[in-house]
Amino acid sequence: MKKIFSILLLLVSVQAFSQATDTIPELERTIKVTDPFYREDQFYVGVTHSLLLKKPNGINQRSISIGTNFGFLRDFPINKQRTLAIAPGVGFAFYNLRHNLALVDDASIAFEIDDNPDKNVQKLSYIEIPIEFRWRTSKVHSHKFWRIYTGIKYSYLLNSTSKYRGDLGNYTFKNPHFFSKSNLGVYVSAGFNTWNFYAYYGFKPLYVQNIIDSESHFNMLNLGLMFYIL
Repeated sequence: MKKIFSILLLLVSVQAFSQATDTIPELERTIKVTDPFYREDQFYVGVTHSLLLKKPNGINQRSISIGTNFGFLRDFPINKQRTLAIAPGVGFAFYNLRHNLALVDDASIAFEIDDNPDKNVQKLSYIEIPIEFRWRTSKVHSHKFWRIYTGIKYSYLLNSTSKYRGDLGNYTFKNPHFFSKSNLGVYVSAGFNTWNFYAYYGFKPLYVQNIIDSESHFNMLNLGLMFYIL
């Protein structure tokens, strides 16, 4: 959490500096040359809460399943005003999923329900390849503009850890094989200036088929905030 708050503080500080620059008349700025080929929002950092959908009866989430994602998107404007763009990129995502379903045996994939564990978390790390369509009201001399960015994202699982500590015992499993190795989802980021609402939905279940039951696989819905830098 300290790392996340430090990232947010840095982003807000950078944005505050940008806003201060916006108040300076154009003729008084150090850089007075208008760049007709400027690009927007090429670095991003997001903070989210993961909601697990299509859960079996009796499975509940515990506290906040916080996640972070960050990366680079190459901005390619497609109109003269540079308010429309296509942006492919690459990034990383890290999730901490907290619920009452505890993995107690990796070999046989045995789960138990514990509503009051001392600790029960599944940590997932992904490399992501997004491509998005962008609409914005940006201008070359201002960082204050409306934006709606929407796209698709391919995710590949790099690492996973399942940790449980409670009445059932103390278990840690590295890279349990019941997680889906890849996913494809859609997302949208929309807002004004610094604050942008972000939502992502993964089409593929988090767990491979029939691990829990034939109907419930935990589809992930991530909701949170997205911050952009240049």
